[in-house]
Amino acid sequence: MSTAQPAPSSLSITLQIVSIVFYTFIAFLCIGLPIAVLPGYVHDQLGFSAVIAGLTIGSQYLATLLSRPMAGRLSDSVGTKRAIVYGLLGILLSGVLTLISILLQDFALPSLVILIAGRLLLGVAQGLIGVGTISWCMGQVGVEHTARSISWNGIASYGAIAIGAPLGVVMVGSLGFASLGIALALLAGMALLLIRNKPSVPVVRGERLPFWAVFGRISPFGASLCLASIGYGTLTTFITLFYVSRGWTGAAWCLTVFGICFILSRLLFISSIARFGGFSSAIVCMSIETVGLVMLWLAPSTAFALVGAGLAGFGLSLVYPALGVEAIKQVPNSSRGAGLSAYAVFFDLALAIAGPLMGAVALNLGYSSIFFFAALLSIIGLGLALLLRRRAERSDH
Repeated sequence: MSTAQPAPSSLSITLQIVSIVFYTFIAFLCIGLPIAVLPGYVHDQLGFSAVIAGLTIGSQYLATLLSRPMAGRLSDSVGTKRAIVYGLLGILLSGVLTLISILLQDFALPSLVILIAGRLLLGVAQGLIGVGTISWCMGQVGVEHTARSISWNGIASYGAIAIGAPLGVVMVGSLGFASLGIALALLAGMALLLIRNKPSVPVVRGERLPFWAVFGRISPFGASLCLASIGYGTLTTFITLFYVSRGWTGAAWCLTVFGICFILSRLLFISSIARFGGFSSAIVCMSIETVGLVMLWLAPSTAFALVGAGLAGFGLSLVYPALGVEAIKQVPNSSRGAGLSAYAVFFDLALAIAGPLMGAVALNLGYSSIFFFAALLSIIGLGLALLLRRRAERSDH
């Protein structure tokens, strides 16, 4: 006579997820450490222009975007654990190259080339680990906990950057630029030791769809995510210049409030996606985000702007996991990694186009207008989500 196994508790599921997204935390800590100090290093120490400094930082994000198809394919074919191991090895090598670049800073051009090579490796590693951890979580705790897996992965990444950026400034001030390369190599090496004996989930067998076939299935959901996420790229890129244009101070507090509300929303309301469904959750959250962006557009004072930033963070927080739950349903489990990669491309794209798009708006219409246009794009994303929900309801009947 067999006895049924008791269902795992919510705490047990969360702990399993956290033990896996720990590797996301390490990866994004390594991304955060150099983010605030490398532009100054390229400009001041190596003597290159601000444009080259920006391109050096941006090369990492370009590498992440371009490596998404490979990251999904590897995760599906060789397993999630091995994809993460490859990513950690990439971070370790990136740390070594960063250290070599800094040791060669008297030779400006070779130093820059080596530094950019390290940034490219870091970008590929970000793609591998981001997809690998979410896919591993879904294999470990079940696809019914997709929203929770995506949410905790996001908390790990945003939290790690929030810790890493100021920590990198302190490290460079106390120990010099060489400490960055050493820290990246040591953190990745430690993670490789810890992951060595951690049991992975088996590779899911079955038909593997080509990446572009997966991309086509995911793209309507990704497009809605992209339109909603441009507001985030707008806020992070231009909030300081927006404050300056108004004669205000304390722009950093807007980013702090946005981040706090973003994380609180994920911690407090992640279960609402399972309760009310991905589409309903995304539609409510996009509406809240839009209100926040409109408040930033119309803000007569810093207090009003802070409330707007908080609402934008609170609303945007659950859009990624809520639409992600519906997007991943469109592909078989054997192509789950490819689906997650294709979906992530649209968030990468939002961050990539927010700067030049809203920069052009600000140049012609002023900095306040960027939040009006970000709100308008969010409304279009909301309309697309409503259409997708209606299509899903029709197909169920």
